[in-house]
Amino acid sequence: MNPSLQFRERVARNIEGLGQDKAFLGLSSVWVREAIRHEYAQNFTWLGRPIIQVPQDVYAIQELIWACRPDLVIETGIAHGGSLVMSASMLALLDYCDAVATGTALHPQHSARKVLGIDIDIRAHNKAAIEEHPLSHKIQMLQGSSIEPSIVQQVKDIARNYQRIMVFLDSNHTHDHVLEELEQYAPLTSEGSYCVVWDTGVEDLPDQMCADRPWGKGNNPKTAVWEYMRRLSEEGRTAADGGRLKFEYDKTIEHKIVITASADGFLRRV
Repeated sequence: MNPSLQFRERVARNIEGLGQDKAFLGLSSVWVREAIRHEYAQNFTWLGRPIIQVPQDVYAIQELIWACRPDLVIETGIAHGGSLVMSASMLALLDYCDAVATGTALHPQHSARKVLGIDIDIRAHNKAAIEEHPLSHKIQMLQGSSIEPSIVQQVKDIARNYQRIMVFLDSNHTHDHVLEELEQYAPLTSEGSYCVVWDTGVEDLPDQMCADRPWGKGNNPKTAVWEYMRRLSEEGRTAADGGRLKFEYDKTIEHKIVITASADGFLRRV
């Protein structure tokens, strides 16, 4: 057997085994809960900007972007901009690898690949830091609520110029807000690409951990995902490209990284 294929099959069996080990998955959930108590996700940066993600989820982003090769990544929620920079750096690597593979000159400023970030409040110091970053030429930002009609229309107008689109939802974590984001942005996801809903793990936290937030158990990104997937199954939706809109939960990603803030949040368009 080809050694590379043999290794891939070994990894696939390993991931399958992880997904069947309920005790280990439960232990990992406890770890995530305790990590949140310590604000663990705030400890990390990507190319100098705070990313506020569990490192295992960051690794998942890298794998998804490399596999799907989007030319547009849409992100709701900007905060310090680390996630925008992360996506932009991966798109820049795709540009570099394409240039090497084709033997063409690399002109970063001319690349069509972009990251589009939306936030209701882009703090001045964060905006300045993002605009001063060496990858700022790959980032565009819109200020306003991600579900406000004029913002939604701007995003859709921009998206029409791209073929392969990936979506990350990470703004207001209430059920109604995330559900409306899914209704507006999930249809922009290209076939074979992903709409990732972050922080679905709120559903699994003790009530007191979200006491100071407008979201919590029964009212969070995971409940919004569940409702949206029900709507797709029972009512149907049409994608922006005119095709039937259908997503599946990609549990392989969850079982691969084990530690994630976003169980049931990795949605692959099929």
